[in-house]
Formats: sequence, structure tokens, C-alpha cells
Amino acid sequence: MLVGPCVGKRNSRPWIVSDELWLLVEPLLPEPGPKLAAGRPRVPDRQALCGILFVLHTGIQWEYLPQELGFGSGITCWRRLAAWNEAGVWDRLHVVLLQKLRAAKQLDWSRAVIDSTHVRAARRGPKSGPSPVDRARPGNKHHVLVDGQGIPLAVSLTGGNRNDVTQLLPLLAKVPSVAGLVGRPRRRPDVVLGDRGYDHDKYRQLVWGLGIKPVIARRGVPHGSGLGVHRWVVERTIAWPHGFRRLRVRWEAFLGLATCLITHRHVQRLC
Repeated sequence: MLVGPCVGKRNSRPWIVSDELWLLVEPLLPEPGPKLAAGRPRVPDRQALCGILFVLHTGIQWEYLPQELGFGSGITCWRRLAAWNEAGVWDRLHVVLLQKLRAAKQLDWSRAVIDSTHVRAARRGPKSGPSPVDRARPGNKHHVLVDGQGIPLAVSLTGGNRNDVTQLLPLLAKVPSVAGLVGRPRRRPDVVLGDRGYDHDKYRQLVWGLGIKPVIARRGVPHGSGLGVHRWVVERTIAWPHGFRRLRVRWEAFLGLATCLITHRHVQRLC
């Protein structure tokens, strides 16, 4: 039987790791290294993940993680997150979740939709840049590619001054190969939709070269292209990460984890 402060089948606190989610995460975690010195026993991974989710949802700094929650110290949770990021845990978890959705025939490959949003950076960093929409303050962009239902296929983080179109091909290339049905795995949508920020004939040709049809609004053309009927799903998905308070101020370490949590919600709803 599972016991501990993170366990509970029903709990409204979003940082509590459900049994369902833990069964998906646990096999992907790297084996812990040997203890270099005697001392307190190692904080269990599940409890550390609860602490990481607490920071992600509340936005507090690591050092203020309440010890009475039983999730370990902030530095312990930070180190565990860094190790899991380096091991590619969230990329692999994202693939597992997408495979579940494809097996249930709930991934819409008929089209993908791309968009981005600006995020103010708490401090300057290697992936921040002067934001053109925030008086040149340091900022970032979250770039998101979703399927026809709004399920995240790929995400990336760049400086706030990076043109949207520069992330079109990298995001398409970042879509993982998703199995789940008889036949070859799939990683290419039939069509990719984008707003005027992706209007560039050079990139249209490159997208065609991938076997994907680009449907991108053109600058200088009056509104009413009809893309809004399909593009709203990416705008909704982009809004969800902002519900994680720690992502409101550029914290790249959490972006992959947040993407998995959003995809897991779709698995719970559709599978």
C-alpha cells in the first residue's frame, strides 16, 4: 500500500501526486546515485515531486518551501528537478502521454496550430531578451505547437525579442514520434496553421518540404481569414501554463513538467 504525505486518491490540492500520475512517472526516473556521506535518509522521489509541484503551482521561492509539508527542503527538490530535467524525464513522459492519446484515437493530426506568448523575466538570463511589447524589459516567449484539439505537441522558450517565425521549423522538428496504433509512428500533422507572425514565403516552402501544408495568414490582408475558428485551441492551451505561478516569470526548468501536466489532463479527460 502507498503511504505518505503525497498519497491520496482524491485531493483538491494540485501538488499532490496522484497514484495514476505516479505510476507513469516512477519508471522514468533515474536511479539515485550512492550517498556520499552519512546523514538523513534520502527524501523519497514521490515526496520530492510533490514539493516541486508545490513550487510550480504557488510560485514561491525554493528556500521558502514549508518543511511541515514533508516534501523535503527546497534545495533537495531543486536538485531533484535539475537531475530529472537532465535525464530527459519530462520529454519521455510527454511521449508516454501522447501515445496513450493516440492509442485512444484522441490525437488530431489533421492540423496543428502554432502561437507564442510573452512572459516577463524575473532577471536577465541566457534565454531572455528585450521584449518589444514590454518597453524592452527582459522577457521571454513561450512557443507552443498543439494538435487540432489543443493538446501540446511541442514547446520551447526563447528570448522575448525572437521572431515567431524562427520557431516554426524547430517546433515541427521537436514533435516526438508517437506510436500507439498499428503501423508506423506518426510525428507530422497534415496542416500547420499560424497567424501573421509566421508569414514568410521562405518558411512556407520549407514547411511544404516536410510534407506539411502551411496555412498562414498574410500581412496586409484584412482580418477575416477564418483561421480563428481553428486557432483558438492554441490560445487556450497557452493560457493554461500561466495558471502555474512559477511560469509567469520565466522558469525554463518547469516548462517541460508543466507541459506534461497539461497533457495528462487531456489523458484523464479523453482516455
